[in-house]
Amino acid sequence: MEDKDDNRSSLKIREGVTQPPSVNPDVFTSGVRKRKKYSVNEYVKGIRDGDRAILSRAITLIESSLDEHKATARSIIEKCLPYSSRSVRIGITGVPGAGKSTFIETFGLYSVSMGRKVAVLAIDPSSQHSKGSILGDKTRMERLGNSPDAFIRPSPSAGTLGGVARKTRETIILCEAAGFDTIIVETVGVGQSETAVRSMVDFFLLLMLTGAGDEIQGIKRGIMEMADAIAINKADGENRLAAEKSRIMFQNVLSLFPSGQSGWKPLALTCSALDGSGIKEIWDLITGYADFTVNSGYFEELRRQQSVVRMHDVILDSLGSSFYGDDRIKALIPEIEKELGKGALTSYRAAEILLDKYFSK
Repeated sequence: MEDKDDNRSSLKIREGVTQPPSVNPDVFTSGVRKRKKYSVNEYVKGIRDGDRAILSRAITLIESSLDEHKATARSIIEKCLPYSSRSVRIGITGVPGAGKSTFIETFGLYSVSMGRKVAVLAIDPSSQHSKGSILGDKTRMERLGNSPDAFIRPSPSAGTLGGVARKTRETIILCEAAGFDTIIVETVGVGQSETAVRSMVDFFLLLMLTGAGDEIQGIKRGIMEMADAIAINKADGENRLAAEKSRIMFQNVLSLFPSGQSGWKPLALTCSALDGSGIKEIWDLITGYADFTVNSGYFEELRRQQSVVRMHDVILDSLGSSFYGDDRIKALIPEIEKELGKGALTSYRAAEILLDKYFSK
């Protein structure tokens, strides 16, 4: 006869039956999901095969500041380099409220419809506390993100000068190796980041807005001089006429600037990211620019210049990592900062002390 207690609940497991673990021990260890570790060759193969998950993990490695990731990331980049430089790289910036993300989504979808594969590298401003992205551009480009021929990578600027992600150039190389032939780099906004973006793209588009007062005063002349084209967005509905007037004004301003090294004459156009008007014309302008610069030899010359800039950036980045990663410097910085706070040291003297300490190895 069975014990009474055995009949009180249908959930009671009889003696001798081992209860299964509540989680799969092969998947979780201490609450952390195990992820397969790829070799450099597996990363490169996955990228070349168009595996989005592996591409994303490789980009995360590149963005990592951990020493253990740097050697792997460097090897991945070097092995992907022979498969890069097969795209048109487009930098897009604009005044606040110009509708950059909406424009990029509409423009990206049009590019996809033309048989292109589009990668969008959206540089988000970073939280000063978490260093993570604030805006999350992927959520702002949902339709484009759902396209099998598009890849969107929001990257926190992580405090880099001007809001340009530290590893954007290397990310471009990986995206090109993955087969993306149209690379779009979106900046945080008008500011110092545009100089850095200009040094990594082939075509630089400045998005403007009409009906917002004196538009020219809202941007710096230097940024307009860098632009290969200006697009006045939101040229729809009752705003069409005002947008056309702004286009004429900007075209007149552009005509006053001397021609750049490429010999290209920048143009001003109107467009609407909402109804799609003017998007084809902008695409045709960019492809026309690419043909013009390829035929003149400037396209390859610009790419060579960008490689030199990339070399200097890597040197500065490596020196900075070495300096702030030095244990002696890390130990000395809090003391120096206290002295600065007391007014006992000037910023110049403080920097000099730290540098002397670093170079006295």
